[in-house]
Amino acid sequence: MVKPWIEILRKHGAADAAALPARKAALLQDGIESIADDSGNAVYVRSLQESNGVVYAIVRDAGRRSLLALGPAAFDSPFEAPLQKVEGYHAQLIAPTAAHTAGLHQLFGFTRPLSLRDRRTTVGMGDRLGRATPGHLRAARNYALAPVLAQQSIRELEFTGRTFADVVADASFAVFQEGYSGGYGADGDHLKTIEAIDNALAVHMPMITLDLTEVMRPEVADWPHSKINAGFAALSADFQARVESEYAGRNFNLDSDTVVRISAKEARLCAVMYGPALDFSQVVNDHLKQKTGNAYDLEISIDETTTPTLPSHHLFIASELQRRGVTVNSLAPRFIGEFQKAIDYIGDIAEFEKQLIVHCRIAEHFGMYKISVHSGSDKFSVYPHVGRHSGGRLHLKTAGTSWLESLRVIAACEPAFYRTIHRKAFEYFPEARKQYHITADIDAIAEVGSKNDVELPAFLDDPNCRQLLHISYGGLLRDPEIRDRFFALLHTHDEMYYGYLQRHFDNHMRLLGVAAAQG
Repeated sequence: MVKPWIEILRKHGAADAAALPARKAALLQDGIESIADDSGNAVYVRSLQESNGVVYAIVRDAGRRSLLALGPAAFDSPFEAPLQKVEGYHAQLIAPTAAHTAGLHQLFGFTRPLSLRDRRTTVGMGDRLGRATPGHLRAARNYALAPVLAQQSIRELEFTGRTFADVVADASFAVFQEGYSGGYGADGDHLKTIEAIDNALAVHMPMITLDLTEVMRPEVADWPHSKINAGFAALSADFQARVESEYAGRNFNLDSDTVVRISAKEARLCAVMYGPALDFSQVVNDHLKQKTGNAYDLEISIDETTTPTLPSHHLFIASELQRRGVTVNSLAPRFIGEFQKAIDYIGDIAEFEKQLIVHCRIAEHFGMYKISVHSGSDKFSVYPHVGRHSGGRLHLKTAGTSWLESLRVIAACEPAFYRTIHRKAFEYFPEARKQYHITADIDAIAEVGSKNDVELPAFLDDPNCRQLLHISYGGLLRDPEIRDRFFALLHTHDEMYYGYLQRHFDNHMRLLGVAAAQG
Protein backbone atom coordinates (compact mmCIF):
# COMPACT_ATOMS: atom_id res chain seq x y z
CA MET A 1 0.00 0.00 0.00
CA VAL A 2 1.83 3.10 -1.24
CA LYS A 3 -0.93 5.72 -0.90
CA PRO A 4 0.24 7.16 2.47
CA TRP A 5 3.70 7.92 1.11
CA ILE A 6 2.30 9.49 -2.05
CA GLU A 7 0.21 11.78 0.11
CA ILE A 8 3.25 12.71 2.21
CA LEU A 9 5.28 13.51 -0.90
CA ARG A 10 2.44 15.56 -2.41
CA LYS A 11 1.95 17.50 0.80
CA HIS A 12 5.60 18.52 0.80
CA GLY A 13 5.83 19.17 -2.93
CA ALA A 14 8.24 16.28 -3.48
CA ALA A 15 6.17 13.99 -5.72
CA ASP A 16 7.19 15.79 -8.91
CA ALA A 17 10.62 14.88 -10.31
CA ALA A 18 11.24 18.29 -11.82
CA ALA A 19 10.61 20.13 -8.55
CA LEU A 20 12.37 17.55 -6.37
CA PRO A 21 15.91 19.01 -6.15
CA ALA A 22 14.69 22.38 -4.92
CA ARG A 23 12.18 20.88 -2.47
CA LYS A 24 14.76 18.47 -1.06
CA ALA A 25 17.30 21.25 -0.58
CA ALA A 26 14.71 23.42 1.18
CA LEU A 27 13.67 20.65 3.55
CA LEU A 28 17.27 19.85 4.52
CA GLN A 29 18.06 23.54 4.94
CA ASP A 30 15.21 23.67 7.46
CA GLY A 31 16.75 20.71 9.31
CA ILE A 32 14.01 18.28 8.27
CA GLU A 33 15.45 14.77 7.89
CA SER A 34 12.14 12.94 7.48
CA ILE A 35 8.61 13.85 6.49
CA ALA A 36 5.78 11.84 8.03
CA ASP A 37 2.06 11.55 8.68
CA ASP A 38 0.27 10.98 11.97
CA SER A 39 0.23 7.18 11.47
CA GLY A 40 4.00 6.73 11.53
CA ASN A 41 4.50 6.52 7.77
CA ALA A 42 7.61 8.47 6.80
CA VAL A 43 9.93 9.38 3.94
CA TYR A 44 13.66 9.93 4.50
CA VAL A 45 14.42 13.30 2.96
CA ARG A 46 18.07 12.60 2.16
CA SER A 47 17.01 9.58 0.13
CA LEU A 48 14.90 11.61 -2.30
CA GLN A 49 16.37 11.16 -5.78
CA GLU A 50 15.22 11.54 -9.36
CA SER A 51 16.09 9.38 -12.37
CA ASN A 52 14.43 9.63 -15.80
CA GLY A 53 11.43 11.47 -14.41
CA VAL A 54 10.85 8.97 -11.58
CA VAL A 55 11.10 9.91 -7.90
CA TYR A 56 12.84 7.41 -5.63
CA ALA A 57 12.91 7.44 -1.83
CA ILE A 58 13.32 5.18 1.16
CA VAL A 59 10.03 5.02 3.06
CA ARG A 60 9.04 3.36 6.31
CA ASP A 61 5.94 2.35 8.22
CA ALA A 62 5.50 0.68 11.59
CA GLY A 63 7.01 -2.60 10.46
CA ARG A 64 9.32 -2.20 7.50
CA ARG A 65 11.51 -0.05 5.32
CA SER A 66 11.19 -0.04 1.50
CA LEU A 67 12.32 1.74 -1.64
CA LEU A 68 9.49 3.64 -3.32
CA ALA A 69 9.59 4.45 -7.04
CA LEU A 70 6.97 6.97 -8.18
CA GLY A 71 6.30 8.28 -11.68
CA PRO A 72 3.50 10.13 -13.53
CA ALA A 73 3.36 7.34 -16.12
CA ALA A 74 4.47 3.75 -16.54
CA PHE A 75 8.26 3.46 -16.47
CA ASP A 76 10.98 0.91 -17.12
CA SER A 77 12.44 -0.45 -13.93
CA PRO A 78 15.41 -2.67 -13.06
CA PHE A 79 13.47 -3.99 -10.05
CA GLU A 80 11.24 -7.05 -10.03
CA ALA A 81 8.29 -5.59 -8.19
CA PRO A 82 4.71 -5.03 -9.39
CA LEU A 83 3.90 -1.65 -10.90
CA GLN A 84 0.84 -0.17 -9.20
CA LYS A 85 -1.40 2.66 -10.35
CA VAL A 86 -2.40 4.78 -7.36
CA GLU A 87 -3.74 8.33 -7.08
CA GLY A 88 -2.85 9.06 -10.69
CA TYR A 89 0.74 7.81 -10.28
CA HIS A 90 2.55 4.65 -11.23
CA ALA A 91 4.48 3.22 -8.31
CA GLN A 92 6.68 0.36 -7.20
CA LEU A 93 7.41 -0.69 -3.63
CA ILE A 94 10.74 -2.49 -3.60
CA ALA A 95 12.16 -4.58 -0.75
CA PRO A 96 15.71 -3.48 0.18
CA THR A 97 17.18 -6.95 -0.31
CA ALA A 98 20.03 -8.59 -2.17
CA ALA A 99 17.71 -9.37 -5.07
CA HIS A 100 17.43 -5.64 -5.78
CA THR A 101 20.97 -4.44 -5.10
CA ALA A 102 22.05 -4.61 -8.74
CA GLY A 103 19.11 -2.43 -9.79
CA LEU A 104 19.96 0.16 -7.15
CA HIS A 105 23.61 0.22 -8.23
CA GLN A 106 22.51 0.58 -11.87
CA LEU A 107 20.32 3.60 -11.17
CA PHE A 108 22.47 5.29 -8.53
CA GLY A 109 26.18 4.55 -8.86
CA PHE A 110 27.04 6.20 -5.54
CA THR A 111 25.40 3.27 -3.74
CA ARG A 112 27.95 0.77 -5.06
CA PRO A 113 31.07 0.13 -2.94
CA LEU A 114 34.40 1.11 -4.41
CA SER A 115 38.13 0.88 -3.83
CA LEU A 116 39.38 3.30 -1.17
CA ARG A 117 43.07 2.85 -1.90
CA ASP A 118 43.51 6.57 -2.47
CA ARG A 119 41.78 7.59 0.78
CA ARG A 120 44.09 8.43 3.65
CA THR A 121 41.83 7.57 6.60
CA THR A 122 39.35 4.73 6.41
CA VAL A 123 37.13 3.36 9.17
CA GLY A 124 35.53 -0.05 9.14
CA MET A 125 32.02 0.29 10.55
CA GLY A 126 30.84 -3.30 10.56
CA ASP A 127 27.08 -3.74 10.83
CA ARG A 128 26.17 -7.23 12.06
CA LEU A 129 22.48 -6.31 12.16
CA GLY A 130 22.04 -4.60 8.81
CA ARG A 131 20.47 -1.69 10.71
CA ALA A 132 23.41 0.40 11.94
CA THR A 133 24.76 1.97 8.75
CA PRO A 134 22.59 5.12 8.75
CA GLY A 135 23.99 5.97 12.18
CA HIS A 136 27.52 5.25 10.97
CA LEU A 137 27.03 7.58 8.03
CA ARG A 138 25.65 10.37 10.18
CA ALA A 139 28.96 10.30 12.02
CA ALA A 140 31.17 9.68 8.99
CA ARG A 141 29.86 12.58 6.93
CA ASN A 142 31.25 15.02 9.49
CA TYR A 143 34.87 13.85 9.15
CA ALA A 144 37.60 13.61 6.54
CA LEU A 145 37.40 9.85 6.26
CA ALA A 146 35.99 7.15 4.04
CA PRO A 147 33.76 4.58 5.73
CA VAL A 148 33.96 0.85 5.05
CA LEU A 149 30.35 -0.07 5.69
CA ALA A 150 29.79 -3.58 4.35
CA GLN A 151 32.37 -5.33 6.53
CA GLN A 152 31.80 -8.88 7.76
CA SER A 153 33.85 -12.00 8.40
CA ILE A 154 32.88 -15.58 7.67
CA ARG A 155 32.46 -16.10 11.42
CA GLU A 156 30.06 -13.17 11.67
CA LEU A 157 28.06 -14.40 8.68
CA GLU A 158 27.71 -17.84 10.23
CA PHE A 159 26.63 -16.40 13.58
CA THR A 160 24.04 -14.03 12.07
CA GLY A 161 22.74 -16.20 9.23
CA ARG A 162 23.61 -13.61 6.59
CA THR A 163 25.58 -13.72 3.33
CA PHE A 164 28.01 -11.29 1.74
CA ALA A 165 25.19 -10.38 -0.66
CA ASP A 166 22.95 -9.47 2.29
CA VAL A 167 25.67 -7.34 3.83
CA VAL A 168 26.28 -5.37 0.63
CA ALA A 169 22.52 -4.96 0.08
CA ASP A 170 21.95 -3.58 3.57
CA ALA A 171 24.83 -1.13 3.18
CA SER A 172 23.79 -0.05 -0.31
CA PHE A 173 20.21 0.76 0.64
CA ALA A 174 21.37 2.53 3.80
CA VAL A 175 23.73 4.66 1.71
CA PHE A 176 20.75 5.55 -0.48
CA GLN A 177 18.62 6.29 2.59
CA GLU A 178 21.21 8.76 3.85
CA GLY A 179 21.98 10.22 0.42
CA TYR A 180 25.66 9.60 1.07
CA SER A 181 27.67 10.16 -2.12
CA GLY A 182 31.16 10.40 -0.64
CA GLY A 183 32.13 6.83 -1.54
CA TYR A 184 32.33 3.82 0.73
CA GLY A 185 34.10 0.49 0.92
CA ALA A 186 33.03 -3.11 1.44
CA ASP A 187 35.32 -5.55 3.22
CA GLY A 188 35.34 -9.33 3.01
CA ASP A 189 36.92 -9.58 6.42
CA HIS A 190 39.40 -12.20 7.65
CA LEU A 191 39.19 -14.39 4.55
CA LYS A 192 41.58 -17.33 4.28
CA THR A 193 40.86 -19.01 0.93
CA ILE A 194 40.52 -18.10 -2.73
CA GLU A 195 36.99 -19.53 -2.66
CA ALA A 196 35.93 -17.19 0.14
CA ILE A 197 37.59 -14.26 -1.62
CA ASP A 198 35.69 -15.03 -4.84
CA ASN A 199 32.42 -15.10 -2.90
CA ALA A 200 33.14 -11.57 -1.67
CA LEU A 201 34.25 -10.32 -5.08
CA ALA A 202 31.09 -11.72 -6.68
CA VAL A 203 29.00 -9.17 -4.77
CA HIS A 204 31.37 -6.25 -5.43
CA MET A 205 33.36 -6.15 -2.19
CA PRO A 206 36.56 -4.34 -3.27
CA MET A 207 38.39 -4.76 0.05
CA ILE A 208 39.75 -8.14 1.02
CA THR A 209 41.27 -8.65 4.46
CA LEU A 210 43.57 -11.60 3.99
CA ASP A 211 43.92 -13.56 7.24
CA LEU A 212 47.25 -15.38 7.10
CA THR A 213 46.75 -17.33 10.32
CA GLU A 214 46.62 -20.72 8.64
CA VAL A 215 49.69 -20.20 6.46
CA MET A 216 51.89 -18.50 9.04
CA ARG A 217 54.05 -20.64 11.32
CA PRO A 218 54.10 -18.82 14.68
CA GLU A 219 55.43 -21.93 16.43
CA VAL A 220 58.80 -21.22 14.78
CA ALA A 221 59.38 -18.49 17.37
CA ASP A 222 59.81 -21.22 20.00
CA TRP A 223 62.12 -23.46 17.96
CA PRO A 224 65.78 -23.98 18.95
CA HIS A 225 68.40 -22.50 16.66
CA SER A 226 69.21 -25.88 15.13
CA LYS A 227 65.61 -26.49 14.09
CA ILE A 228 65.30 -23.00 12.59
CA ASN A 229 68.44 -23.64 10.56
CA ALA A 230 67.04 -26.96 9.34
CA GLY A 231 63.80 -25.29 8.32
CA PHE A 232 65.73 -22.54 6.57
CA ALA A 233 67.80 -25.09 4.64
CA ALA A 234 64.56 -26.58 3.28
CA LEU A 235 63.61 -23.28 1.58
CA SER A 236 64.50 -22.54 -2.03
CA ALA A 237 68.14 -21.73 -2.66
CA ASP A 238 67.27 -18.35 -4.19
CA PHE A 239 65.18 -17.33 -1.15
CA GLN A 240 67.92 -18.45 1.23
CA ALA A 241 70.53 -16.43 -0.64
CA ARG A 242 68.36 -13.31 -0.65
CA VAL A 243 67.59 -13.57 3.05
CA GLU A 244 71.29 -13.93 3.90
CA SER A 245 72.40 -11.07 1.67
CA GLU A 246 69.58 -8.57 2.17
CA TYR A 247 68.45 -9.06 5.79
CA ALA A 248 70.89 -11.02 7.94
CA GLY A 249 72.87 -8.73 10.23
CA ARG A 250 71.62 -5.55 8.56
CA ASN A 251 70.47 -2.22 9.93
CA PHE A 252 67.55 -0.54 8.16
CA ASN A 253 67.49 3.24 8.52
CA LEU A 254 63.87 4.27 8.12
CA ASP A 255 64.47 7.90 9.06
CA SER A 256 66.97 9.88 11.10
CA ASP A 257 65.50 8.58 14.36
CA THR A 258 64.36 5.07 13.46
CA VAL A 259 66.68 2.13 12.84
CA VAL A 260 65.55 -1.50 12.74
CA ARG A 261 68.11 -4.28 12.94
CA ILE A 262 67.58 -7.85 11.83
CA SER A 263 70.11 -10.35 13.15
CA ALA A 264 71.21 -13.37 11.14
CA LYS A 265 69.17 -15.68 13.39
CA GLU A 266 66.11 -13.48 13.17
CA ALA A 267 66.34 -13.24 9.38
CA ARG A 268 66.27 -17.03 9.11
CA LEU A 269 63.46 -17.27 11.64
CA CYS A 270 61.35 -14.77 9.64
CA ALA A 271 61.98 -16.66 6.42
CA VAL A 272 60.75 -19.92 7.94
CA MET A 273 57.88 -18.35 9.90
CA TYR A 274 56.46 -16.13 7.16
CA GLY A 275 57.66 -17.68 3.90
CA PRO A 276 54.45 -19.64 3.11
CA ALA A 277 52.29 -16.65 4.09
CA LEU A 278 54.25 -14.38 1.77
CA ASP A 279 53.85 -16.85 -1.08
CA PHE A 280 50.10 -17.03 -0.50
CA SER A 281 49.84 -13.25 -0.33
CA GLN A 282 51.38 -13.05 -3.78
CA VAL A 283 48.96 -15.66 -5.12
CA VAL A 284 46.00 -13.72 -3.70
CA ASN A 285 47.26 -10.39 -5.01
CA ASP A 286 47.70 -11.81 -8.52
CA HIS A 287 44.21 -13.33 -8.30
CA LEU A 288 42.67 -10.00 -7.23
CA LYS A 289 44.45 -8.17 -10.03
CA GLN A 290 43.22 -10.71 -12.57
CA LYS A 291 39.65 -10.50 -11.25
CA THR A 292 39.31 -6.74 -10.71
CA GLY A 293 42.00 -5.04 -12.75
CA ASN A 294 43.32 -2.63 -10.18
CA ALA A 295 40.13 -1.86 -8.27
CA TYR A 296 40.86 -3.69 -5.04
CA ASP A 297 42.10 -2.96 -1.54
CA LEU A 298 44.18 -5.77 -0.07
CA GLU A 299 44.72 -5.75 3.67
CA ILE A 300 47.31 -8.14 5.08
CA SER A 301 46.30 -9.40 8.51
CA ILE A 302 48.96 -10.88 10.78
CA ASP A 303 47.22 -9.92 14.00
CA GLU A 304 45.46 -13.22 14.81
CA THR A 305 48.44 -14.64 16.72
CA THR A 306 49.30 -14.97 20.39
CA THR A 307 52.56 -13.01 20.22
CA PRO A 308 53.07 -9.38 19.15
CA THR A 309 54.51 -8.57 15.72
CA LEU A 310 58.04 -7.34 16.35
CA PRO A 311 58.99 -4.29 14.26
CA SER A 312 61.81 -6.33 12.70
CA HIS A 313 59.29 -8.97 11.61
CA HIS A 314 56.98 -6.30 10.20
CA LEU A 315 59.89 -4.88 8.23
CA PHE A 316 60.79 -8.30 6.79
CA ILE A 317 57.17 -8.91 5.76
CA ALA A 318 56.73 -5.45 4.24
CA SER A 319 59.99 -5.66 2.30
CA GLU A 320 59.16 -9.10 0.92
CA LEU A 321 55.62 -8.10 -0.04
CA GLN A 322 57.01 -5.11 -1.92
CA ARG A 323 59.61 -7.27 -3.68
CA ARG A 324 56.88 -9.71 -4.76
CA GLY A 325 54.75 -6.94 -6.24
CA VAL A 326 51.93 -7.27 -3.70
CA THR A 327 49.85 -4.09 -3.64
CA VAL A 328 49.28 -3.59 0.07
CA ASN A 329 46.56 -1.10 0.95
CA SER A 330 46.79 -1.75 4.69
CA LEU A 331 48.51 -4.11 7.09
CA ALA A 332 47.37 -5.18 10.56
CA PRO A 333 50.19 -6.12 12.93
CA ARG A 334 49.58 -7.84 16.23
CA PHE A 335 50.37 -4.92 18.51
CA ILE A 336 51.93 -5.27 21.92
CA GLY A 337 49.37 -5.36 24.72
CA GLU A 338 45.76 -6.50 24.47
CA PHE A 339 43.24 -5.33 21.89
CA GLN A 340 40.28 -7.22 23.31
CA LYS A 341 36.71 -6.89 22.11
CA ALA A 342 34.56 -3.98 23.25
CA ILE A 343 36.90 -2.54 25.90
CA ASP A 344 39.83 -0.14 26.12
CA TYR A 345 43.45 -1.09 25.49
CA ILE A 346 45.13 -3.25 28.12
CA GLY A 347 48.88 -2.83 28.50
CA ASP A 348 51.80 -0.44 28.77
CA ILE A 349 50.76 2.59 26.73
CA ALA A 350 54.28 4.04 26.63
CA GLU A 351 55.69 0.81 25.17
CA PHE A 352 52.77 0.59 22.75
CA GLU A 353 53.50 4.10 21.52
CA LYS A 354 57.20 3.34 21.15
CA GLN A 355 56.56 0.30 18.95
CA LEU A 356 53.69 1.97 17.09
CA ILE A 357 56.07 4.71 15.90
CA VAL A 358 58.32 2.09 14.31
CA HIS A 359 55.38 0.23 12.73
CA CYS A 360 54.21 3.52 11.17
CA ARG A 361 57.67 4.33 9.83
CA ILE A 362 57.89 0.87 8.25
CA ALA A 363 54.53 1.40 6.54
CA GLU A 364 55.73 4.74 5.17
CA HIS A 365 59.02 3.28 3.94
CA PHE A 366 57.57 0.24 2.17
CA GLY A 367 54.73 1.64 0.12
CA MET A 368 52.91 4.22 2.23
CA TYR A 369 50.21 1.74 3.17
CA LYS A 370 47.82 2.23 6.06
CA ILE A 371 48.42 0.76 9.49
CA SER A 372 45.28 -1.19 10.37
CA VAL A 373 43.99 -1.53 13.92
CA HIS A 374 41.79 -4.59 14.43
CA SER A 375 39.35 -4.95 17.33
CA GLY A 376 39.74 -1.22 17.13
CA SER A 377 36.59 0.05 18.80
CA ASP A 378 36.65 1.61 22.24
CA LYS A 379 40.48 1.83 22.47
CA PHE A 380 40.17 5.40 23.65
CA SER A 381 43.41 5.54 25.64
CA VAL A 382 45.61 4.85 22.60
CA TYR A 383 43.64 6.65 19.88
CA PRO A 384 45.57 9.92 20.21
CA HIS A 385 48.85 8.04 19.66
CA VAL A 386 47.47 6.06 16.71
CA GLY A 387 46.13 9.16 15.01
CA ARG A 388 49.24 11.26 15.61
CA HIS A 389 51.96 8.79 14.66
CA SER A 390 50.14 7.42 11.62
CA GLY A 391 49.57 10.94 10.37
CA GLY A 392 46.01 9.81 9.75
CA ARG A 393 47.16 7.14 7.29
CA LEU A 394 45.27 4.36 9.03
CA HIS A 395 42.40 1.93 8.89
CA LEU A 396 40.34 1.37 12.05
CA LYS A 397 38.23 -1.78 12.13
CA THR A 398 35.13 -1.98 14.33
CA ALA A 399 31.95 -4.09 14.42
CA GLY A 400 30.77 -5.39 17.80
CA THR A 401 30.58 -1.96 19.37
CA SER A 402 27.62 -1.10 17.11
CA TRP A 403 25.79 -4.22 18.28
CA LEU A 404 26.33 -3.07 21.87
CA GLU A 405 24.82 0.32 21.09
CA SER A 406 21.68 -1.47 19.88
CA LEU A 407 21.46 -3.15 23.28
CA ARG A 408 21.85 0.23 24.92
CA VAL A 409 18.71 1.29 23.04
CA ILE A 410 16.85 -1.80 24.23
CA ALA A 411 17.98 -1.22 27.82
CA ALA A 412 16.72 2.36 27.71
CA CYS A 413 13.41 1.73 25.94
CA GLU A 414 12.43 -1.87 26.67
CA PRO A 415 13.90 -2.74 30.07
CA ALA A 416 12.01 -6.01 30.58
CA PHE A 417 13.21 -7.31 27.23
CA TYR A 418 16.76 -6.19 27.99
CA ARG A 419 16.65 -8.28 31.16
CA THR A 420 15.74 -11.33 29.06
CA ILE A 421 18.63 -10.68 26.66
CA HIS A 422 21.03 -10.11 29.54
CA ARG A 423 20.17 -13.38 31.26
CA LYS A 424 20.30 -15.37 28.02
CA ALA A 425 23.76 -13.99 27.23
CA PHE A 426 25.10 -15.99 30.17
CA GLU A 427 23.69 -19.15 28.58
CA TYR A 428 25.44 -18.49 25.26
CA PHE A 429 28.70 -17.21 26.74
CA PRO A 430 30.56 -20.54 27.30
CA GLU A 431 30.23 -21.57 23.65
CA ALA A 432 30.90 -18.07 22.34
CA ARG A 433 34.07 -17.77 24.40
CA LYS A 434 35.65 -20.57 22.36
CA GLN A 435 35.67 -18.19 19.38
CA TYR A 436 37.09 -15.06 21.03
CA HIS A 437 40.03 -14.15 23.24
CA ILE A 438 38.69 -12.11 26.15
CA THR A 439 39.44 -11.91 29.87
CA ALA A 440 35.99 -10.92 31.13
CA ASP A 441 35.14 -11.94 34.69
CA ILE A 442 31.43 -12.58 34.29
CA ASP A 443 31.10 -13.44 37.97
CA ALA A 444 31.86 -9.79 38.71
CA ILE A 445 28.80 -8.58 36.77
CA ALA A 446 26.03 -7.38 39.04
CA GLU A 447 22.83 -9.42 39.05
CA VAL A 448 20.44 -7.77 36.61
CA GLY A 449 17.58 -8.30 39.05
CA SER A 450 19.31 -6.07 41.58
CA LYS A 451 19.04 -3.03 39.30
CA ASN A 452 16.03 -0.87 38.63
CA ASP A 453 15.06 -0.01 35.07
CA VAL A 454 16.85 3.33 34.86
CA GLU A 455 20.11 1.66 35.88
CA LEU A 456 20.09 -0.94 33.10
CA PRO A 457 21.93 1.12 30.42
CA ALA A 458 24.91 1.29 32.80
CA PHE A 459 25.54 -2.41 32.10
CA LEU A 460 26.72 -1.26 28.67
CA ASP A 461 29.50 0.71 30.37
CA ASP A 462 30.77 -2.21 32.49
CA PRO A 463 33.80 -3.81 30.74
CA ASN A 464 32.92 -7.33 31.91
CA CYS A 465 29.32 -7.03 30.76
CA ARG A 466 30.33 -5.44 27.47
CA GLN A 467 32.46 -8.47 26.66
CA LEU A 468 29.74 -10.88 27.77
CA LEU A 469 27.18 -9.25 25.48
CA HIS A 470 29.65 -8.59 22.68
CA ILE A 471 30.62 -12.18 22.01
CA SER A 472 27.19 -13.72 22.70
CA TYR A 473 25.57 -12.03 19.71
CA GLY A 474 25.43 -15.18 17.58
CA GLY A 475 23.36 -17.17 20.05
CA LEU A 476 21.16 -14.22 20.92
CA LEU A 477 20.37 -13.35 17.31
CA ARG A 478 19.47 -16.97 16.55
CA ASP A 479 17.28 -17.31 19.64
CA PRO A 480 13.59 -17.49 18.57
CA GLU A 481 12.54 -15.74 21.75
CA ILE A 482 14.84 -12.82 20.97
CA ARG A 483 15.35 -12.37 17.22
CA ASP A 484 12.05 -11.09 15.79
CA ARG A 485 11.17 -8.92 18.75
CA PHE A 486 14.68 -7.46 18.86
CA PHE A 487 14.57 -6.35 15.22
CA ALA A 488 11.02 -5.04 15.55
CA LEU A 489 11.99 -2.90 18.52
CA LEU A 490 15.13 -1.66 16.79
CA HIS A 491 12.94 -0.57 13.86
CA THR A 492 10.61 1.27 16.25
CA HIS A 493 13.52 3.06 17.92
CA ASP A 494 15.74 3.46 14.85
CA GLU A 495 16.31 7.20 15.24
CA MET A 496 17.51 6.70 18.80
CA TYR A 497 19.85 3.98 17.57
CA TYR A 498 21.27 6.23 14.86
CA GLY A 499 21.82 8.96 17.42
CA TYR A 500 23.62 6.64 19.83
CA LEU A 501 25.88 5.42 17.02
CA GLN A 502 26.67 8.93 15.85
CA ARG A 503 27.63 10.00 19.36
CA HIS A 504 29.70 6.86 19.91
CA PHE A 505 31.67 7.21 16.69
CA ASP A 506 32.10 10.94 17.23
CA ASN A 507 34.02 9.98 20.38
CA HIS A 508 36.24 7.63 18.36
CA MET A 509 37.00 10.14 15.60
CA ARG A 510 37.62 13.03 17.98
CA LEU A 511 40.24 11.09 19.96
CA LEU A 512 41.87 9.80 16.78
CA GLY A 513 42.23 13.40 15.68
CA VAL A 514 40.39 12.90 12.39
CA ALA A 515 39.90 16.28 10.74
CA ALA A 516 36.45 17.71 10.18
CA ALA A 517 34.96 17.28 6.70
CA GLN A 518 35.32 20.26 4.38
CA GLY A 519 32.25 21.82 2.82
